[in-house]
Amino acid sequence: MSKKIDNKGITVEKDEFTEWFTQIMLKADLADYTEVSGCIVFKPTAYEMWENIKDIVDEGYGQLGIRNAYFPLFIPEKFLNKEKEHVKGFSPEVAWVTQAGNTKLNERLAVRPTSETIMYPSISKWIRSYRDLPLKLNQWNNVVRWEFKNPVPFLRTREFLWSEGHTAFATQKEAEAEGKDIIELYDGVCREIMALPSLIGRKTEKEKFAGAEYTISMEFYMPNGKAIQGPDFHHDGQKFAKAYGVQFVDKNEKKQYVYQNTFAITTRMLGVMFAVHSDDKGLIMPPMVAPNTVAIIPIFDDKSKKQVLKEAEKIADALEDFGVIYDDREYYRPGFKFNEYEMKGIPLRIEIGKRDLETNSAVVVRRDNGKKESVKIGKLKKYVEETLENIQDNLLKKAEKLLKGAVVSISSFKELESAIKNKKISLTNLCSSVKCEEDLKHKTEGAKVLNIDEKKRVSGKCIICSKKAEYVARVAKSY
Repeated sequence: MSKKIDNKGITVEKDEFTEWFTQIMLKADLADYTEVSGCIVFKPTAYEMWENIKDIVDEGYGQLGIRNAYFPLFIPEKFLNKEKEHVKGFSPEVAWVTQAGNTKLNERLAVRPTSETIMYPSISKWIRSYRDLPLKLNQWNNVVRWEFKNPVPFLRTREFLWSEGHTAFATQKEAEAEGKDIIELYDGVCREIMALPSLIGRKTEKEKFAGAEYTISMEFYMPNGKAIQGPDFHHDGQKFAKAYGVQFVDKNEKKQYVYQNTFAITTRMLGVMFAVHSDDKGLIMPPMVAPNTVAIIPIFDDKSKKQVLKEAEKIADALEDFGVIYDDREYYRPGFKFNEYEMKGIPLRIEIGKRDLETNSAVVVRRDNGKKESVKIGKLKKYVEETLENIQDNLLKKAEKLLKGAVVSISSFKELESAIKNKKISLTNLCSSVKCEEDLKHKTEGAKVLNIDEKKRVSGKCIICSKKAEYVARVAKSY
Protein backbone atom coordinates (compact mmCIF):
# COMPACT_ATOMS: atom_id res chain seq x y z
CA MET A 1 0.00 0.00 0.00
CA SER A 2 1.40 3.43 -0.90
CA LYS A 3 2.35 5.84 1.91
CA LYS A 4 2.94 9.57 1.63
CA ILE A 5 6.48 10.78 2.26
CA ASP A 6 6.96 14.24 3.77
CA ASN A 7 10.07 16.32 3.17
CA LYS A 8 11.13 16.51 6.81
CA GLY A 9 13.82 14.42 8.46
CA ILE A 10 13.11 11.54 10.81
CA THR A 11 10.31 12.75 13.07
CA VAL A 12 10.49 10.01 15.74
CA GLU A 13 13.30 8.56 17.82
CA LYS A 14 14.77 5.09 17.40
CA ASP A 15 12.86 3.92 20.50
CA GLU A 16 9.67 4.17 18.43
CA PHE A 17 11.11 1.44 16.29
CA THR A 18 8.43 0.55 13.75
CA GLU A 19 7.67 4.14 12.72
CA TRP A 20 11.37 5.10 12.87
CA PHE A 21 12.36 2.15 10.68
CA THR A 22 9.56 2.83 8.20
CA GLN A 23 10.56 6.49 7.89
CA ILE A 24 14.17 5.53 7.18
CA MET A 25 13.11 3.06 4.50
CA LEU A 26 11.06 5.72 2.73
CA LYS A 27 13.01 8.92 3.37
CA ALA A 28 16.45 7.42 2.74
CA ASP A 29 15.07 6.23 -0.60
CA LEU A 30 15.64 2.53 0.07
CA ALA A 31 12.23 1.03 -0.58
CA ASP A 32 8.62 1.74 -1.40
CA TYR A 33 5.35 0.00 -0.65
CA THR A 34 3.19 -1.59 -3.35
CA GLU A 35 -0.46 -2.55 -3.58
CA VAL A 36 0.49 -6.16 -2.76
CA SER A 37 0.77 -6.40 1.02
CA GLY A 38 4.18 -7.60 2.13
CA CYS A 39 5.83 -7.08 -1.26
CA ILE A 40 8.13 -4.05 -1.48
CA VAL A 41 10.09 -2.24 -4.18
CA PHE A 42 13.86 -2.37 -3.70
CA LYS A 43 14.98 1.08 -4.83
CA PRO A 44 18.42 1.42 -6.47
CA THR A 45 20.48 2.13 -3.34
CA ALA A 46 19.12 -0.87 -1.44
CA TYR A 47 19.38 -3.11 -4.48
CA GLU A 48 22.97 -2.01 -5.14
CA MET A 49 23.84 -2.92 -1.57
CA TRP A 50 22.27 -6.35 -2.10
CA GLU A 51 24.29 -6.75 -5.29
CA ASN A 52 27.48 -5.88 -3.37
CA ILE A 53 26.68 -8.54 -0.78
CA LYS A 54 25.71 -10.99 -3.51
CA ASP A 55 29.00 -10.50 -5.35
CA ILE A 56 31.06 -11.15 -2.22
CA VAL A 57 29.06 -14.23 -1.24
CA ASP A 58 29.21 -15.48 -4.82
CA GLU A 59 33.00 -15.19 -4.82
CA GLY A 60 33.07 -17.22 -1.61
CA TYR A 61 30.81 -19.86 -3.15
CA GLY A 62 33.15 -20.09 -6.14
CA GLN A 63 36.11 -20.75 -3.85
CA LEU A 64 34.10 -23.62 -2.32
CA GLY A 65 33.31 -25.08 -5.74
CA ILE A 66 29.64 -24.02 -5.71
CA ARG A 67 28.21 -23.10 -9.11
CA ASN A 68 25.12 -21.04 -9.95
CA ALA A 69 22.07 -22.46 -11.71
CA TYR A 70 18.39 -21.59 -12.04
CA PHE A 71 15.25 -23.70 -11.55
CA PRO A 72 11.59 -22.83 -12.20
CA LEU A 73 9.50 -20.55 -10.01
CA PHE A 74 6.52 -22.94 -10.14
CA ILE A 75 6.46 -26.32 -8.40
CA PRO A 76 3.90 -29.05 -9.22
CA GLU A 77 1.90 -30.09 -6.17
CA LYS A 78 2.95 -33.74 -6.57
CA PHE A 79 6.61 -32.73 -6.12
CA LEU A 80 5.85 -30.64 -3.05
CA ASN A 81 4.05 -33.53 -1.36
CA LYS A 82 6.89 -36.07 -1.55
CA GLU A 83 8.72 -35.12 1.67
CA LYS A 84 6.04 -35.04 4.38
CA GLU A 85 7.94 -33.20 7.13
CA HIS A 86 9.05 -30.53 4.66
CA VAL A 87 5.53 -30.07 3.28
CA LYS A 88 4.02 -29.83 6.75
CA GLY A 89 6.51 -27.12 7.67
CA PHE A 90 5.74 -25.00 4.61
CA SER A 91 2.02 -25.66 4.00
CA PRO A 92 0.76 -22.47 5.69
CA GLU A 93 3.18 -20.36 3.65
CA VAL A 94 2.55 -21.61 0.12
CA ALA A 95 0.88 -19.42 -2.50
CA TRP A 96 -0.82 -21.45 -5.25
CA VAL A 97 -1.47 -20.90 -8.95
CA THR A 98 -4.71 -22.65 -9.91
CA GLN A 99 -5.66 -21.00 -13.20
CA ALA A 100 -3.96 -19.75 -16.39
CA GLY A 101 -6.07 -17.25 -18.28
CA ASN A 102 -9.56 -18.75 -18.27
CA THR A 103 -8.32 -22.32 -18.00
CA LYS A 104 -8.23 -24.13 -14.68
CA LEU A 105 -4.99 -26.07 -14.24
CA ASN A 106 -5.10 -29.86 -13.90
CA GLU A 107 -2.64 -29.63 -11.02
CA ARG A 108 -1.98 -26.78 -8.63
CA LEU A 109 1.41 -25.08 -8.95
CA ALA A 110 3.13 -23.74 -5.83
CA VAL A 111 4.93 -20.40 -6.13
CA ARG A 112 8.43 -21.25 -4.90
CA PRO A 113 8.68 -21.03 -1.06
CA THR A 114 12.05 -22.85 -1.36
CA SER A 115 13.40 -25.06 -4.13
CA GLU A 116 14.18 -28.53 -2.79
CA THR A 117 11.07 -30.01 -4.34
CA ILE A 118 11.67 -28.63 -7.85
CA MET A 119 15.43 -29.21 -7.87
CA TYR A 120 15.73 -32.75 -6.59
CA PRO A 121 13.68 -34.52 -9.28
CA SER A 122 16.18 -33.09 -11.80
CA ILE A 123 19.21 -33.80 -9.62
CA SER A 124 18.10 -37.42 -9.24
CA LYS A 125 18.58 -37.77 -13.04
CA TRP A 126 22.00 -36.13 -13.04
CA ILE A 127 23.65 -38.20 -10.31
CA ARG A 128 24.39 -41.78 -11.30
CA SER A 129 27.88 -42.59 -9.97
CA TYR A 130 30.18 -41.52 -7.14
CA ARG A 131 32.10 -39.75 -9.91
CA ASP A 132 29.19 -37.29 -10.19
CA LEU A 133 29.72 -36.18 -6.58
CA PRO A 134 29.93 -33.83 -4.88
CA LEU A 135 27.30 -31.75 -6.68
CA LYS A 136 27.30 -28.13 -5.47
CA LEU A 137 24.65 -25.73 -6.78
CA ASN A 138 23.29 -22.34 -5.80
CA GLN A 139 20.40 -20.18 -6.97
CA TRP A 140 20.05 -16.41 -6.64
CA ASN A 141 16.31 -15.93 -6.87
CA ASN A 142 13.09 -14.79 -5.19
CA VAL A 143 10.71 -16.80 -3.02
CA VAL A 144 7.19 -16.24 -1.71
CA ARG A 145 6.00 -17.14 1.80
CA TRP A 146 2.55 -16.02 2.86
CA GLU A 147 2.18 -17.17 6.48
CA PHE A 148 2.21 -13.95 8.52
CA LYS A 149 -0.07 -10.96 9.10
CA ASN A 150 2.20 -7.99 9.82
CA PRO A 151 4.93 -7.49 7.19
CA VAL A 152 7.86 -5.15 7.91
CA PRO A 153 9.96 -3.86 4.97
CA PHE A 154 13.10 -6.00 4.46
CA LEU A 155 12.70 -7.75 7.83
CA ARG A 156 9.55 -9.74 7.17
CA THR A 157 8.17 -9.63 3.64
CA ARG A 158 6.09 -12.11 1.68
CA GLU A 159 8.47 -11.98 -1.25
CA PHE A 160 12.20 -11.69 -0.69
CA LEU A 161 15.48 -12.29 -2.51
CA TRP A 162 18.09 -14.80 -1.44
CA SER A 163 20.77 -17.26 -2.25
CA GLU A 164 19.76 -20.88 -1.76
CA GLY A 165 22.58 -23.39 -1.87
CA HIS A 166 21.91 -27.09 -2.47
CA THR A 167 24.74 -29.62 -2.28
CA ALA A 168 24.98 -33.43 -2.42
CA PHE A 169 27.81 -35.67 -1.16
CA ALA A 170 28.69 -39.35 -1.09
CA THR A 171 29.24 -39.43 2.67
CA GLN A 172 27.76 -37.85 5.76
CA LYS A 173 31.20 -36.74 6.94
CA GLU A 174 31.82 -34.74 3.74
CA ALA A 175 28.36 -33.17 3.89
CA GLU A 176 28.62 -32.09 7.51
CA ALA A 177 32.13 -30.70 7.02
CA GLU A 178 30.69 -28.19 4.54
CA GLY A 179 28.68 -26.57 7.33
CA LYS A 180 31.76 -25.01 8.90
CA ASP A 181 32.83 -23.49 5.56
CA ILE A 182 29.39 -22.03 4.82
CA ILE A 183 28.88 -20.50 8.27
CA GLU A 184 32.42 -19.05 8.19
CA LEU A 185 31.63 -17.47 4.82
CA TYR A 186 28.35 -15.96 6.04
CA ASP A 187 29.84 -14.82 9.35
CA GLY A 188 32.71 -13.12 7.49
CA VAL A 189 30.32 -11.29 5.19
CA CYS A 190 28.07 -10.19 8.05
CA ARG A 191 30.91 -9.03 10.32
CA GLU A 192 33.42 -7.64 7.82
CA ILE A 193 31.07 -6.20 5.19
CA MET A 194 27.87 -5.34 7.08
CA ALA A 195 29.51 -4.80 10.51
CA LEU A 196 27.05 -7.20 12.14
CA PRO A 197 28.03 -9.72 14.83
CA SER A 198 25.76 -12.67 15.57
CA LEU A 199 25.08 -15.58 17.91
CA ILE A 200 25.83 -18.84 16.09
CA GLY A 201 24.40 -22.17 17.25
CA ARG A 202 22.29 -25.21 16.48
CA LYS A 203 18.52 -24.89 16.30
CA THR A 204 16.39 -27.15 18.48
CA GLU A 205 14.30 -29.93 16.97
CA LYS A 206 11.24 -27.69 17.17
CA GLU A 207 12.89 -24.73 15.44
CA LYS A 208 15.02 -26.47 12.79
CA PHE A 209 14.30 -26.18 9.06
CA ALA A 210 11.41 -28.41 7.98
CA GLY A 211 12.94 -31.63 6.63
CA ALA A 212 16.46 -31.09 7.98
CA GLU A 213 18.41 -33.34 10.33
CA TYR A 214 19.66 -30.17 12.02
CA THR A 215 20.06 -26.43 11.41
CA ILE A 216 22.90 -24.06 12.32
CA SER A 217 21.67 -20.48 12.51
CA MET A 218 23.05 -16.99 12.97
CA GLU A 219 20.87 -14.88 15.25
CA PHE A 220 21.04 -11.07 15.40
CA TYR A 221 19.84 -8.57 17.99
CA MET A 222 17.74 -5.62 16.93
CA PRO A 223 17.63 -2.23 18.69
CA ASN A 224 13.95 -2.75 19.56
CA GLY A 225 14.92 -5.71 21.76
CA LYS A 226 13.83 -8.45 19.37
CA ALA A 227 16.07 -11.12 17.89
CA ILE A 228 15.99 -12.03 14.22
CA GLN A 229 17.38 -15.01 12.33
CA GLY A 230 19.91 -14.40 9.59
CA PRO A 231 21.89 -16.80 7.37
CA ASP A 232 21.67 -20.51 8.14
CA PHE A 233 22.94 -23.96 7.19
CA HIS A 234 20.82 -27.12 7.15
CA HIS A 235 22.18 -30.65 7.06
CA ASP A 236 19.38 -32.65 5.47
CA GLY A 237 20.98 -36.08 5.72
CA GLN A 238 19.26 -38.52 3.35
CA LYS A 239 15.66 -37.38 3.93
CA PHE A 240 15.19 -35.64 0.60
CA ALA A 241 17.40 -38.15 -1.21
CA LYS A 242 15.06 -40.97 -0.18
CA ALA A 243 11.95 -38.96 -1.00
CA TYR A 244 13.18 -38.01 -4.48
CA GLY A 245 15.35 -41.02 -5.33
CA VAL A 246 18.69 -39.21 -5.41
CA GLN A 247 21.04 -42.21 -5.56
CA PHE A 248 24.47 -43.14 -6.86
CA VAL A 249 26.54 -46.26 -7.44
CA ASP A 250 29.53 -46.24 -5.07
CA LYS A 251 33.05 -47.59 -5.65
CA ASN A 252 31.86 -51.06 -4.59
CA GLU A 253 29.10 -50.91 -7.20
CA LYS A 254 26.38 -50.64 -4.57
CA LYS A 255 23.52 -48.13 -4.72
CA GLN A 256 23.57 -45.47 -2.03
CA TYR A 257 21.54 -42.37 -1.22
CA VAL A 258 23.39 -39.05 -1.22
CA TYR A 259 23.76 -36.79 1.83
CA GLN A 260 22.48 -33.25 1.25
CA ASN A 261 22.82 -29.73 2.62
CA THR A 262 20.93 -26.50 2.04
CA PHE A 263 21.92 -22.96 3.10
CA ALA A 264 20.86 -19.37 2.52
CA ILE A 265 21.45 -15.65 3.03
CA THR A 266 18.60 -13.24 2.30
CA THR A 267 17.69 -9.57 1.79
CA ARG A 268 16.50 -9.61 5.40
CA MET A 269 20.13 -8.82 6.25
CA LEU A 270 19.72 -5.39 4.63
CA GLY A 271 16.97 -4.61 7.12
CA VAL A 272 19.06 -5.86 10.05
CA MET A 273 21.97 -3.69 8.90
CA PHE A 274 19.77 -0.60 8.49
CA ALA A 275 18.17 -1.08 11.90
CA VAL A 276 21.33 -1.79 13.90
CA HIS A 277 23.49 1.04 12.55
CA SER A 278 21.10 3.90 11.77
CA ASP A 279 20.13 6.71 14.13
CA ASP A 280 17.56 9.45 14.70
CA LYS A 281 18.98 11.45 11.79
CA GLY A 282 18.51 8.66 9.23
CA LEU A 283 20.40 5.86 7.58
CA ILE A 284 24.00 4.89 8.36
CA MET A 285 25.72 2.63 5.83
CA PRO A 286 28.89 0.63 6.56
CA PRO A 287 31.47 1.79 3.98
CA MET A 288 32.20 -1.78 2.83
CA VAL A 289 28.66 -2.21 1.50
CA ALA A 290 27.76 1.40 0.57
CA PRO A 291 27.37 2.05 -3.18
CA ASN A 292 28.80 5.55 -2.56
CA THR A 293 31.07 6.32 0.37
CA VAL A 294 31.83 10.02 -0.25
CA ALA A 295 29.62 13.00 -1.15
CA ILE A 296 31.46 16.14 -2.29
CA ILE A 297 29.58 19.41 -1.87
CA PRO A 298 31.11 22.59 -3.33
CA ILE A 299 29.93 25.80 -1.61
CA PHE A 300 30.15 28.91 -3.75
CA ASP A 301 28.69 32.24 -4.81
CA ASP A 302 28.85 33.83 -8.23
CA LYS A 303 32.36 35.20 -7.64
CA SER A 304 33.92 32.00 -6.30
CA LYS A 305 31.95 29.51 -8.39
CA LYS A 306 34.54 28.84 -11.10
CA GLN A 307 37.46 28.44 -8.70
CA VAL A 308 35.56 26.27 -6.17
CA LEU A 309 34.06 23.97 -8.80
CA LYS A 310 37.44 23.48 -10.46
CA GLU A 311 39.03 22.35 -7.18
CA ALA A 312 36.01 20.24 -6.18
CA GLU A 313 36.16 18.42 -9.53
CA LYS A 314 39.85 17.67 -8.96
CA ILE A 315 39.00 16.18 -5.57
CA ALA A 316 36.21 14.10 -7.11
CA ASP A 317 38.61 12.73 -9.73
CA ALA A 318 41.23 11.90 -7.09
CA LEU A 319 38.66 10.03 -4.99
CA GLU A 320 36.77 8.28 -7.78
CA ASP A 321 37.73 4.82 -6.47
CA PHE A 322 35.64 5.46 -3.35
CA GLY A 323 32.32 5.81 -5.17
CA VAL A 324 32.00 9.59 -5.15
CA ILE A 325 28.82 11.62 -5.44
CA TYR A 326 29.78 15.05 -6.81
CA ASP A 327 26.90 17.41 -6.06
CA ASP A 328 27.15 20.75 -7.86
CA ARG A 329 23.38 21.28 -8.09
CA GLU A 330 22.73 25.02 -7.89
CA TYR A 331 19.00 24.77 -7.25
CA TYR A 332 19.56 23.35 -3.74
CA ARG A 333 21.27 25.17 -0.88
CA PRO A 334 24.27 23.48 0.82
CA GLY A 335 22.23 22.93 4.01
CA PHE A 336 19.66 20.92 2.08
CA LYS A 337 22.42 18.76 0.62
CA PHE A 338 24.03 18.23 4.02
CA ASN A 339 20.70 16.97 5.39
CA GLU A 340 20.06 14.81 2.33
CA TYR A 341 23.34 12.90 2.55
CA GLU A 342 23.00 12.61 6.31
CA MET A 343 19.56 11.07 5.81
CA LYS A 344 20.86 8.73 3.10
CA GLY A 345 23.76 7.55 5.22
CA ILE A 346 26.72 8.45 3.01
CA PRO A 347 29.74 7.60 5.23
CA LEU A 348 31.75 10.77 4.49
CA ARG A 349 30.76 14.27 3.37
CA ILE A 350 33.38 16.63 1.98
CA GLU A 351 32.58 20.35 1.96
CA ILE A 352 34.75 22.80 0.06
CA GLY A 353 34.21 26.55 -0.31
CA LYS A 354 36.12 29.79 -0.87
CA ARG A 355 37.51 29.92 2.69
CA ASP A 356 38.75 26.33 2.43
CA LEU A 357 40.61 27.15 -0.78
CA GLU A 358 42.46 29.91 1.05
CA THR A 359 43.96 27.27 3.38
CA ASN A 360 44.21 24.62 0.63
CA SER A 361 41.91 22.34 2.61
CA ALA A 362 38.42 20.82 2.76
CA VAL A 363 36.06 19.97 5.61
CA VAL A 364 35.33 16.25 6.08
CA VAL A 365 32.30 15.14 8.11
CA ARG A 366 31.79 11.57 9.35
CA ARG A 367 28.26 10.17 9.25
CA ASP A 368 28.75 7.65 12.07
CA ASN A 369 29.66 10.15 14.81
CA GLY A 370 29.29 13.60 13.22
CA LYS A 371 32.97 14.45 13.73
CA LYS A 372 34.11 17.34 11.52
CA GLU A 373 37.73 17.96 10.52
CA SER A 374 39.63 20.26 8.18
CA VAL A 375 42.03 18.25 5.99
CA LYS A 376 44.68 19.47 3.56
CA ILE A 377 43.63 18.68 -0.01
CA GLY A 378 46.92 16.87 -0.72
CA LYS A 379 46.24 14.48 2.17
CA LEU A 380 42.56 13.87 1.43
CA LYS A 381 42.91 10.51 -0.34
CA LYS A 382 44.86 8.89 2.48
CA TYR A 383 42.59 10.50 5.10
CA VAL A 384 39.45 9.24 3.36
CA GLU A 385 40.81 5.71 3.04
CA GLU A 386 41.84 5.52 6.70
CA THR A 387 38.64 7.16 7.95
CA LEU A 388 36.37 4.81 6.01
CA GLU A 389 38.22 1.87 7.59
CA ASN A 390 37.77 3.49 10.99
CA ILE A 391 34.04 4.01 10.41
CA GLN A 392 33.67 0.35 9.44
CA ASP A 393 35.48 -0.76 12.61
CA ASN A 394 33.52 1.68 14.76
CA LEU A 395 30.16 0.40 13.50
CA LEU A 396 31.16 -3.20 14.23
CA LYS A 397 32.32 -2.31 17.75
CA LYS A 398 29.05 -0.49 18.47
CA ALA A 399 27.05 -3.46 17.17
CA GLU A 400 29.15 -5.86 19.27
CA LYS A 401 28.50 -3.74 22.36
CA LEU A 402 24.74 -3.76 21.63
CA LEU A 403 24.73 -7.56 21.25
CA LYS A 404 26.92 -8.26 24.27
CA GLY A 405 24.75 -6.03 26.46
CA ALA A 406 21.64 -7.90 25.38
CA VAL A 407 22.73 -11.39 26.51
CA VAL A 408 22.12 -12.38 30.14
CA SER A 409 22.41 -15.65 32.09
CA ILE A 410 19.35 -16.62 34.13
CA SER A 411 18.75 -19.37 36.69
CA SER A 412 14.99 -19.25 37.34
CA PHE A 413 11.78 -18.79 35.42
CA LYS A 414 11.15 -15.53 37.27
CA GLU A 415 14.51 -14.23 36.02
CA LEU A 416 13.60 -15.38 32.52
CA GLU A 417 10.33 -13.43 32.63
CA SER A 418 12.19 -10.35 33.86
CA ALA A 419 14.84 -10.66 31.13
CA ILE A 420 12.24 -10.98 28.39
CA LYS A 421 10.33 -8.00 29.79
CA ASN A 422 13.60 -6.03 29.61
CA LYS A 423 14.15 -7.14 26.00
CA LYS A 424 17.15 -9.37 26.65
CA ILE A 425 18.40 -12.66 25.18
CA SER A 426 18.49 -15.18 28.02
CA LEU A 427 20.91 -18.09 28.36
CA THR A 428 18.46 -20.69 29.65
CA ASN A 429 18.78 -24.33 30.76
CA LEU A 430 16.40 -26.54 28.80
CA CYS A 431 15.78 -30.19 28.06
CA SER A 432 15.10 -31.29 24.48
CA SER A 433 11.35 -31.76 24.95
CA VAL A 434 9.25 -30.00 22.32
CA LYS A 435 6.49 -29.68 24.93
CA CYS A 436 8.82 -27.69 27.21
CA GLU A 437 9.58 -25.31 24.33
CA GLU A 438 5.89 -24.88 23.63
CA ASP A 439 5.20 -24.27 27.34
CA LEU A 440 8.03 -21.73 27.45
CA LYS A 441 6.55 -19.84 24.52
CA HIS A 442 3.08 -19.88 26.07
CA LYS A 443 4.19 -18.86 29.57
CA THR A 444 6.38 -16.01 28.29
CA GLU A 445 3.74 -14.77 25.83
CA GLY A 446 5.80 -15.36 22.71
CA ALA A 447 9.48 -15.85 23.56
CA LYS A 448 11.16 -18.80 21.88
CA VAL A 449 14.47 -20.62 21.58
CA LEU A 450 16.67 -18.87 19.01
CA ASN A 451 19.39 -21.51 19.01
CA ILE A 452 21.67 -23.46 21.36
CA ASP A 453 24.88 -22.00 22.77
CA GLU A 454 27.06 -25.05 22.15
CA LYS A 455 30.08 -23.47 23.88
CA LYS A 456 28.30 -23.27 27.23
CA ARG A 457 28.76 -26.14 29.65
CA VAL A 458 25.41 -27.68 30.62
CA SER A 459 24.59 -28.14 34.30
CA GLY A 460 21.42 -27.90 36.31
CA LYS A 461 17.78 -28.49 35.51
CA CYS A 462 15.41 -27.57 32.70
CA ILE A 463 13.78 -24.29 33.61
CA ILE A 464 10.34 -25.60 32.57
CA CYS A 465 10.05 -29.23 33.73
CA SER A 466 12.94 -29.40 36.27
CA LYS A 467 14.38 -32.52 34.65
CA LYS A 468 18.08 -32.64 33.79
CA ALA A 469 18.98 -29.87 31.31
CA GLU A 470 20.43 -31.02 27.98
CA TYR A 471 21.68 -27.69 26.66
CA VAL A 472 21.91 -23.96 27.25
CA ALA A 473 19.43 -22.24 24.93
CA ARG A 474 19.26 -18.62 23.83
CA VAL A 475 15.71 -17.44 24.48
CA ALA A 476 14.10 -14.17 23.36
CA LYS A 477 11.20 -12.65 21.51
CA SER A 478 11.91 -12.52 17.81
CA TYR A 479 10.63 -11.73 14.33
